[in-house]
Amino acid sequence: MLMETQFAMSMADILCYGTTQMSDNDRGLLGCMMQRLATGEPVQYVLGEALFAGRSFHVEPGVLIPRPETETLCQWVHDTCHTPTPTILDIGCGSGCIAITLALDIAGAQVSACDISATALKVTRQNAKALGANIRTMQIDILEMAHAGTKAGNWNKTFDIIVSNPPYICRSEADSMHQNVLSHEPHLALFVPDDNPLKFYNAIAFCSKEWLTPDGKLFLECNPAHLDETAEMLHSHGFGNVEAKKDLFYKNRHLKATRT
Repeated sequence: MLMETQFAMSMADILCYGTTQMSDNDRGLLGCMMQRLATGEPVQYVLGEALFAGRSFHVEPGVLIPRPETETLCQWVHDTCHTPTPTILDIGCGSGCIAITLALDIAGAQVSACDISATALKVTRQNAKALGANIRTMQIDILEMAHAGTKAGNWNKTFDIIVSNPPYICRSEADSMHQNVLSHEPHLALFVPDDNPLKFYNAIAFCSKEWLTPDGKLFLECNPAHLDETAEMLHSHGFGNVEAKKDLFYKNRHLKATRT
């Protein structure tokens, strides 16, 4: 992947000793990159890019690497959105992969993206500019917004669709995860306490009840181990028509709910 993306070498080139014909500068760059890979750093950080929904997104340490599972969530939003010029909010935007994909793939969409991380918002804006997406970005702590009340900070915007892929991995699950994720990707975007696995989902549901238009839709990526619990929580917040959808690996990972 590194050789193909960074140096435009195919497997055939590599097998035919194409590396022996590299310039001194490229050979030095390859050596540095290989040293980073040897430490377990994800190849996406080494390259500075990750593919998502057919587009290349810039990524860097401090921003979660987009996962292919999340492409299914974006496709679900796209396939079920029948509102002309829909207003969409992505909560916890990270690299901007969800917000930008929806802005580019849904005609007339007016997309906003928020995150607590200044690094994530910087990368989202960078990706939006590079890919030609017109989105609005805001620095928001969704937990604080839920605690202080949804009107905090003069927030009075309403949306037809809210989508989020918040942190949902319990700390006890860390032992089964690859070290390149644990040592390099931001724990702020990954983990929740074992005793409060729906920490972010409760806050998102609380705020979404205020921010969604009547019959507005909430789309969530979830931990499959807590999907039923998350669906019950949405019902308790007054959402209706809660539906589940499998990701591309056939795991129940996504939920859609309607503001009633």
